[in-house]
Amino acid sequence: MIGDLMNEKVQLRQATSADYDTLGDVMYEAVRKGRSHYSETQREAWVPEPRTGKDWFERLDKQAIVVAESSDQIVGFMSLAADAYLDFAYIRPSAQGSGLFRRMYAEIEQLAVKSSQDRIWVHASLMAQPAFASVGFSVLKRETVMIGKESFERYEMEKPLTR
Repeated sequence: MIGDLMNEKVQLRQATSADYDTLGDVMYEAVRKGRSHYSETQREAWVPEPRTGKDWFERLDKQAIVVAESSDQIVGFMSLAADAYLDFAYIRPSAQGSGLFRRMYAEIEQLAVKSSQDRIWVHASLMAQPAFASVGFSVLKRETVMIGKESFERYEMEKPLTR
């Protein structure tokens, strides 16, 4: 499937509010069905169901969002929130390993540079940490957070930007 995706034309574009429910589905599929260093119980606590609704829409409305689309299906998205915080970075399992992370990140970095940001920072999951490191992020600290009754290890990371 990854080979098929790599042979297809994957377009990057800015998300619109019409995409928000689909982005919730992409996040759900990436967390719940993709490879993970977290247990099923942890993944269920993190994303119990696809995100949707007013709070989800309001959160996304405040961000610049890049989506990757293949054959009219959104296969990934990445977002930049206020203060150059990279809030979301999710790719459907069928598209993971296809180079989409790097392509979407390059677009996000351009947006941050254009808005005169000095850095981009992120809270990266155990799965995402190597991908962020591969594009120049450094670990500031490893932390443990609670979601419901589940604890999660993650990394706070940053990448200085040059203008």
